[in-house]
Amino acid sequence: MQEDINKTLSQLQSEIDSLKEKIVSLESTKKDQLSIALVSGDLDKILAAMVISLAAAALDTQVKLFFSFWSLSALRDRRKKAKGKDFISRMFGLMLPNGKNKLKLSKMNMAGMGPMMINYLMKKQGVLSLEKMFSEAAGLGIEITVCEMSMNLMGFKKEEMIDYPNLRFAGATTFVAEANESSIQLFI
Repeated sequence: MQEDINKTLSQLQSEIDSLKEKIVSLESTKKDQLSIALVSGDLDKILAAMVISLAAAALDTQVKLFFSFWSLSALRDRRKKAKGKDFISRMFGLMLPNGKNKLKLSKMNMAGMGPMMINYLMKKQGVLSLEKMFSEAAGLGIEITVCEMSMNLMGFKKEEMIDYPNLRFAGATTFVAEANESSIQLFI
């Protein structure tokens, strides 16, 4: 009886050791990398993503942002115009915010007063503006990927996106592959 118990305990310990090795192996394949998928185009959510990204990059974590659907509004450059758009694409362009400074809050937007109030408070408390956060992100090497499918569905064109040194255009499979390598993945 004792022999059977010892044998069972030995087998359990062997299985535990094997599982520990697999965990260590899996953990070692993950990079010190943060991947964030942004879908929301709300100012407060874009701000949250940028604050988290800047904090991670300041700690030498590689950061990859994937902008999709409504978040693409934050990447539009209000000074740039794209030619050759069809009617629906022009309508999307007119109805959606044109750039970072036109984003609305997810709560308490108050006919545009909410973003003005949050920007005032940020300035008063020494918090970087969203514009400056993007500038800092560029300096820290944070990569931004624009979802090509979302961009095409919403009628946006590459030539109307912001100038950003680490901006690229790709699909969801690119994000999924990079997120799979990341030690941290977020969806905002």
